[in-house]
Amino acid sequence: MNQVIAPPSDLSMASHAAVHHPHGKTSLRALTWAALGVVFGDIGTSPLYALSETVSSHLTAMHGIKDKVTMQLNQYYGAEEVLGWTSMFFWAIAIVVMLKYVALIMRADNDGEGGMFAILALLKAKASAQFGTRAMAVIVVMAVLGSGLILGDGVITPSLSIMSAWEGLEVVTHRWSPYIPWLSIATLVALFSIQRLGTAKVGAFFAPGMAVWFLLLAVMGAISLCRHPEILAAINPVHAARYVVHFPRATLYVLGSVDLCITGCEALFADMGHFGRPAVQRGWYLVVWPALVLNYLGQGARMLDPAPIVDGNVFYALVPSSAAFVYPLVAISWLATVIASQALISGAFSLVSQAIQLGLFPRLEVVHTNPQMEGQIYVPGINWGYLVLCIVLVALFRNSHNLAPAYGLAVTGTMSFTTILFYLVATRVWKWKSWWIGPVCTLLIAVDIGFFLSNATQFFEGGYVTIAIALGTTFVMLTWQKGRAILAHAVRGAMVPTDLFLSSLREERPARVRGTAVFMTSNPGGIPNSLVHYFKHAKTLHEQVILLTVQVQHSPEVAEGHRLAELIHLGEGFVSIRAHYGFMEEPDIPALMAHLTDRGVELNLSDVSFFLGRESLVFTGTSGMSLARKFFFKFLSQNAVAASSFFRLPPGRVVELGAQIEI
Repeated sequence: MNQVIAPPSDLSMASHAAVHHPHGKTSLRALTWAALGVVFGDIGTSPLYALSETVSSHLTAMHGIKDKVTMQLNQYYGAEEVLGWTSMFFWAIAIVVMLKYVALIMRADNDGEGGMFAILALLKAKASAQFGTRAMAVIVVMAVLGSGLILGDGVITPSLSIMSAWEGLEVVTHRWSPYIPWLSIATLVALFSIQRLGTAKVGAFFAPGMAVWFLLLAVMGAISLCRHPEILAAINPVHAARYVVHFPRATLYVLGSVDLCITGCEALFADMGHFGRPAVQRGWYLVVWPALVLNYLGQGARMLDPAPIVDGNVFYALVPSSAAFVYPLVAISWLATVIASQALISGAFSLVSQAIQLGLFPRLEVVHTNPQMEGQIYVPGINWGYLVLCIVLVALFRNSHNLAPAYGLAVTGTMSFTTILFYLVATRVWKWKSWWIGPVCTLLIAVDIGFFLSNATQFFEGGYVTIAIALGTTFVMLTWQKGRAILAHAVRGAMVPTDLFLSSLREERPARVRGTAVFMTSNPGGIPNSLVHYFKHAKTLHEQVILLTVQVQHSPEVAEGHRLAELIHLGEGFVSIRAHYGFMEEPDIPALMAHLTDRGVELNLSDVSFFLGRESLVFTGTSGMSLARKFFFKFLSQNAVAASSFFRLPPGRVVELGAQIEI
């Protein structure tokens, strides 16, 4: 019989879940402060351009005016329009951000992680049996496409926000205009260069600047509000409804700009794993929401004032147009927009990491930057890819007004998919009654679709950028998923059962050479193909053969006493080992080998060789993938992070065994 040596104490999922806490020793106050410097940057800088773009959309729809103009009260719009726009802003924030995301969506976390893939993981883990194969495939496509839109938003946000901040210089003089793209590119290079420091350090560095920004938003809005308190009537949703009735044509365009005030709400959910739900909710209710409401009401009040608004920029019109006021405001806005970009960048890191774990993305280098918080990560490949794409967008579009149409489609498309998936989690996983959550989600999806249709009118004016990025990302994910599934099926079909292989060894009695061979395998239920391939050609085996499976846990570290979760002596010199590592630990297989002698495995470290399988793909017409996708999948496979680097195997002792696999 096989000899099983269990770890010193039980490592069950129940005991693991009891001790796992992704935000460990960090206090709620510190997390809230750090979240202020990361999570709320995107939605917090929307006042820079949201209302200005809304007015521009109205003028385009009603008067055919597309360029920035010096706006005069009653020249192109009146108090009714201003109250309608401001009311739309107030209720968009209340319904979409506060009700949908902060109160509802953020509940759908996966062990503290947020984002589209967190919802997908919940459905797969706890409700997959309730769906058919086709229904689950549709759910996966929605999650993948929605995540692609978020990743597209992460490219557009830095470009748009940073350009909009530098464009404040044009309020004083247009001599700065030719340099704004170059200033924006320089800012982008600096921003992406500091990402390697980690979310906690970046957030702590940015938090004071973001606190000043939200204080400034509140003060600027409050001062303007005191001058025209009649704007408070916009809190009544009747004014939004009245605008829709009186200006139906303009509404179709205006909604696509109104939704700019809620950009970043998806980042609240995606970034939740970095700081935790309580910290994000506290930051929203105590700081961000009051500041945003005051500023948007203040901008509406400024538009009721008869004084002209230079270049149609309502935000900068809240201060006098002299250099003494504008330049300091531009400096603070610049810092705030850098922070706004941080929210989407951090969210992208989380999404990609989750996609890798779900088998939807090629394995990339993922660096954990904080031992106390599982969600704080840095993905170098995504970071530098984002930088290149952002520079391209700035060079092509040149100013924020040209790029703004590309923004809305990413946000509204993502929100629609999130609402649908949340409803499935609420009814299938949490078993909430559909008679009450159904109407709530119907209201939310109606708002999402309204925003999406409005943004669709601007597809050819920049919206195609978002769709192109989303479709490209979706193609990568679905190709990788299908390719790995086909490859796994082929590998499983070629695996030899452990008992059958060992019985054949007893009969054949092949030659055995001195030393220990370690074969890495992701499936402990059989003999890895690399071992079969080696034995087929070498006709010999090492005296001792270790079949090693490594599993990563959801805790920062695994105690040395629990490192070996399972050790089974199979006979004929074969040993099956399952090892556990924490998410903050880099698997060190040679160090693991050194501790095996304490568990009854005798070996000489100088005689240990490590064997890895490397598949060589051969294309056939039987897998259901087109030839182009097969070549693309092969390209992705060849550029994924090598297993030898991931497991820190000594280069001089690694043998890679190639095998042709038909797909």
